[in-house]
Order: sequence, then structure tokens, then C-alpha cells
Amino acid sequence: MIINKLGRSLALEDALKNTVKFAACIVITALAGCGFQLRGSYELPYKALHVSAMGSSIIASQIRRELTDTPTKLVSASKDANATLTIIEERRDRQILSLSGAGRAVEYELRLAVSYQFVEKDGTVKIPTSQLDLKRILVYNERQVIASQQEEALLYQDMERDATGQILRRMIAVNRNN
Repeated sequence: MIINKLGRSLALEDALKNTVKFAACIVITALAGCGFQLRGSYELPYKALHVSAMGSSIIASQIRRELTDTPTKLVSASKDANATLTIIEERRDRQILSLSGAGRAVEYELRLAVSYQFVEKDGTVKIPTSQLDLKRILVYNERQVIASQQEEALLYQDMERDATGQILRRMIAVNRNN
């Protein structure tokens, strides 16, 4: 029996390494078998997709950006697309949740509401008009106004990324189920 510097058997160490490798292979196989995908890998079963928005839309821009490196080609006209995603409305709201003893707002609820629908070229409605409502809490510090404003902007960006991912995952899910 060969013993290493720590007094352990090399055969035992090899067995442990092989067990860890085997367990990792089992986990990877199980994840792949259940359809698990890393976030950010959105593959739609469409060759061409049109993303439209009523007015300017951050969500529509982010969806286009997410799909640029995928097999789905983004087209500028719905007549050239196999399907169309329409961002109908994108609305931000801010409500006061709590006040200080002096009557100043110290906590806000930030809300992002996104209405959208997804329709195939032949008119089949894959996702009827739906609404996503995302909320985050902002603790406002009046002594650090700039930091609070930056935190608010970051919270809205986080909600926009979350909405983008939810819409894309739903588009993929409705196509898997049909």
C-alpha cells in the first residue's frame, strides 16, 4: 500500500476522486435530461421573429439584445417573421409605503408593469395579452439622495431584466407544450 505525505492511502484518494467525478456526471446528466438551461440561453423554434412595441420600450430592446446571438433572426417587419412579440405597455410606478416621524417618505414600493402578447404568423395566439407585475422595495435615505436615486435606477434595471427573462422563458414554454 502506498501512503502519501498526509498518511492517507493513494488508493483511497483515487476512489474518492472517482466517486466525486461520477457524482458530478450524474448531476449533469440529470439536469440535462430534465430540460434545465442556463439563464441567458434562449432558443426559440422560429427562424424569424419580430419584436414590436407601442412607443419606446426598454423591455423590447432587451429582448432583441438577448436574441441577437441565437439562431432566431430578428426582422424589422412582421410580414417577414414567423411570429411577433408585441410589448403593448410598459409602466413604472412608485408608491410611498412608510413615512418617518417628520412625515417624509422613507420607504417606497417600485413597480414595473409590462403588458405583452405573442402571435404566430398564421394568427395563432400563443400568449394572449398578459401582464407581468414586478415589485421591489426601496428604502429611501434623505441624507444620501444620490445613492438612493442610484439604488432606485438599479432596482428598475433588475425588474427589467427579470421581466425580459420571464417573457422569453414563457415564449419557450408555450412552444414546448404544443
